[in-house]
Amino acid sequence: EKRTKLYKYIWGVLEKKQCHLYRINGVEDHIHILTHIHPTISLSNFVKDIKLSTTDLIKTEGLFPGFSGWQDGYGAFTYSINEKDRLIEYIKNQEEHHKKFNFREEYIKMLNEQNIQFNEKYLM
Repeated sequence: EKRTKLYKYIWGVLEKKQCHLYRINGVEDHIHILTHIHPTISLSNFVKDIKLSTTDLIKTEGLFPGFSGWQDGYGAFTYSINEKDRLIEYIKNQEEHHKKFNFREEYIKMLNEQNIQFNEKYLM
C-alpha cells in the first residue's frame, strides 16, 4: 500500500513533466522507472526532482520509517522502443527477480550488458 502511494506520486511528477510512464516497481533498496523523458528535460534534473519531491512525501507522511534518503547517484539506461514490452515484464517481476539477484549483482549485469566500463569501488 505504501509503495503504491509512492509510485502514484512519482507518476504524477512524471505527468507534470510531460513524461509517459510505462512501468514502475521496485524492492526495498531501489526502484525501476520505465519512461520516456520529454526532450526539454535533462536526465539529472529529472532524477533530482523525483528524489527531492519523494523524500518530502516519504518523510511528511511517514511512509517508510527507516528511510534516510535516496543514494547520491543513480543509474539510467536507454533502450530501443522495441525493448519496451520486455522491460515492462522485467520491472513487473522485481520481487521475483530479486530472490535470485541482489541490487549490486543486477546493476553490474546491466552495466556489462550496455558495455559500460566502471570501477567497482564506486558501487554500493
